[in-house]
Amino acid sequence: MISASDFRNGVTFEMDGQVMQIVEFQHVKPGKGAAFVRTKMKNVITGAVTETSFNPTAKFEQAFVERKDMEYSYSDGDLYYFMDPETFDLVPINADTLGDSFQFVKENMQCKISSYKGKIFAVEPPTFVELAVTETDPGFKGDTATNVTKPATLETGAEIKVPLFINPGDKIRIDTRTGEYLERCKS
Repeated sequence: MISASDFRNGVTFEMDGQVMQIVEFQHVKPGKGAAFVRTKMKNVITGAVTETSFNPTAKFEQAFVERKDMEYSYSDGDLYYFMDPETFDLVPINADTLGDSFQFVKENMQCKISSYKGKIFAVEPPTFVELAVTETDPGFKGDTATNVTKPATLETGAEIKVPLFINPGDKIRIDTRTGEYLERCKS
């Protein structure tokens, strides 16, 4: 059990059947009245953020969220299989759980798998990935206006905007959180 007076950033606990994580907290002792703990907390499964005040003596069950590195192996329809590097077990994860940033993940990449009581609720790809450009239009000579971009298809099938000097076959670095081109990689 954890009391509201023990709240710190990053602490996870169960409240009304939901798993919550403290984003911000503040112990408040007003001149009149009882002290309270003002918190901003995030539901780790849905991502919803709420602000609530608690009595410092309020008690909650502590929640242990497991984060584990697993290697993406292959997909079969709506199921994506990840291998546990310790036991070599394949864990199937439904496509609904993956999120938009998974479009930049190719086979054999390490991802962080978050689970609570055995139920997987999030798959976090590496922050930066290097992928090859498979298809893009050629840049036109003389089109040198600043920040001009063109669409490019990557080896995973994802489409992003890249600068004009990028050609098919080039390896580029991408930020998976935003889906933005960062730089061309050295061959």
